[in-house]
Amino acid sequence: MFNPLLLPELREMLAEQDTDQLRAFCTELHPARTAEFMEGLTAAEAWAVLRYAELPARVEIFRYFDDAKQHEIVETVERREIGELIAALPPDDRVDLLNQINSAVVAELLPLIPAEERRDILRLRAYPEGTAGALMTTELAKLGESVPVRAALEQISHQAENLETINYLYIVDDEDHLRGVVSTRQLVSSLGKPDRPMGDLMERDLVTVNDTDDQETIAERVARYDLLAIPVVDGEHHLLGIITHDDVIDVMQAEATEDLHRLGAVDPLNTSYLQTHWFTLTWKRGLWLLILFGASLLTAAVLKAYQTNLGGMTWLVLFIPLVISSGGNSGSQSATLVVRALTVGDVRLRDWARVVLRELLIGLCLGAVLGVFGYLAVFAFEPADRIEALVIPVTLVLVVLCGTLSGSLLPLLFQRLGLDPALMSNPFVASISDITGIVIYMKVALTILGR
Repeated sequence: MFNPLLLPELREMLAEQDTDQLRAFCTELHPARTAEFMEGLTAAEAWAVLRYAELPARVEIFRYFDDAKQHEIVETVERREIGELIAALPPDDRVDLLNQINSAVVAELLPLIPAEERRDILRLRAYPEGTAGALMTTELAKLGESVPVRAALEQISHQAENLETINYLYIVDDEDHLRGVVSTRQLVSSLGKPDRPMGDLMERDLVTVNDTDDQETIAERVARYDLLAIPVVDGEHHLLGIITHDDVIDVMQAEATEDLHRLGAVDPLNTSYLQTHWFTLTWKRGLWLLILFGASLLTAAVLKAYQTNLGGMTWLVLFIPLVISSGGNSGSQSATLVVRALTVGDVRLRDWARVVLRELLIGLCLGAVLGVFGYLAVFAFEPADRIEALVIPVTLVLVVLCGTLSGSLLPLLFQRLGLDPALMSNPFVASISDITGIVIYMKVALTILGR
């Protein structure tokens, strides 16, 4: 957290234009810490401080500002200064930034950015949001197959300052087709053979992503192979860029947040909770609440349909919450487990039969256990005939079984339809289980009680 006691000092240094102190403040701490101490400043004050830093330090500190402050700075500061800053940002970061600010501001900034960077921005912005092309950076270490170790070291030493990472050196042919990769460790280990070409060192069995691949696919591959960066290629295997691990972490966090929102029956937020307007929060939550409210009305309608059959069986009403909550809770458990398994790749669509068999067995076991306790609960709450009391355990077995099967199969169905499995949220599964639970309860009661 930032130190509020430092803010008066910063503002005093700005008022006095204390160049030495402000420059030291921008350079002596890690950029993340510097940005943290500036959280309490307005966008105008923050930019006034950044003016005292050299461009590389200014860029690093700016990258740690929250999105709202970045956007305000870009939209309010003199365009030429911002153009210089954006040109110095890593390619993927500047594209993300420009995609989030006013299009009129972007139109004013682009002519102020050097031609090469401008072309790169336009090319990356052409990719759909959430694809590998939109996430990648074009700053990478690239070498030819015939380049010897000695020359490779010289080239990398000149390029390193402008590259986001040099953990991997990508080997390409004359037409930029990706041929292999050499780790920095391999290169350093080969110093004893300075004339050895990169083609002899490189690994040819590469893990890549296509420029149109979805960000979930990228995150899955990086996590599976423990990569620090993954190359992005087109349909002809030309090397277009790389996606680094820090971007993948951001993707995984965003996907996890989105899934968590959906599982809680909330439309995903585009900004943080506190930065989202209260009306937007109300809309995103209210939309799902209305859908769930409609599902609850269906439950009431089902109950009304059996209202005349409840005469003489009023004790059954006591156990309606028990029955529908058991089905909803078991369904929500299954949905959570299956959605998570689909997200991390533990379960594929082709595994649906195995999922059904597992949930069938689990549902029967859980239903049987709850049924025993339910049978005993009948006599604790209401004196009943032993045969009549069987309504509760039989219903619990069937309801829990229905809940586990629906909670596991519906996310798979959504995945098969090309939709996000997390849309099958826990409250939604619970609502479906409520309706089916009431129907099952009434049918079992009518059958056992002979109505």
